[in-house]
Amino acid sequence: MRKHADRREKSPPRRHYFSMAAYLITFTCYGSYIPGQQGAIDRDHNVPGSRSPGPRPKLRQHVEAWLKQAPYEMDQGQRAIVLQAISEVCRYKCWRLLATHVRSNHVHTVVDVDVAPDAVMNAFKSYASRALNLHAPSHYGRLRWARHGSTRYLWSPERVAAAVRYVLDQQGEPMAWYQAPYISRLSAP
Repeated sequence: MRKHADRREKSPPRRHYFSMAAYLITFTCYGSYIPGQQGAIDRDHNVPGSRSPGPRPKLRQHVEAWLKQAPYEMDQGQRAIVLQAISEVCRYKCWRLLATHVRSNHVHTVVDVDVAPDAVMNAFKSYASRALNLHAPSHYGRLRWARHGSTRYLWSPERVAAAVRYVLDQQGEPMAWYQAPYISRLSAP
């Protein structure tokens, strides 16, 4: 019996194609939102439109006792440095930065990228920390960011526009912020 070579063509290996996705990424400064303080929301209660839990002083005292350093808060100069670092990482990695707002104790960013949002948030934190260390070498080793953050997928142009409005218009008095020049048509109500 003659052996025949398998003449079926093999299909090419499967590839995972990622489409561009927009995210609302939020991360906070170290120690700025402590469980038990008024307005602090944990991941189990982070539901849009729901009421914020009330203060829990004993829980707050317990968590504050475990902080390794004092809470971190950014002044005007530090906010500008973080804004510049986020712009630089987006430019370097060819990510589309749509809007960002650096507040004294947290950062909101809307970005259109082709990678997972956790990697984007980690890059933002890393670049910002590096830039802050270069500005103030004596603060090297300072804990600046909370452990994780919030990464929300924005699946439609309407959600992107709503996130941009939230980041730019619903954070109180403007601090260090950026809006992409082409985004104005998206963010119209």
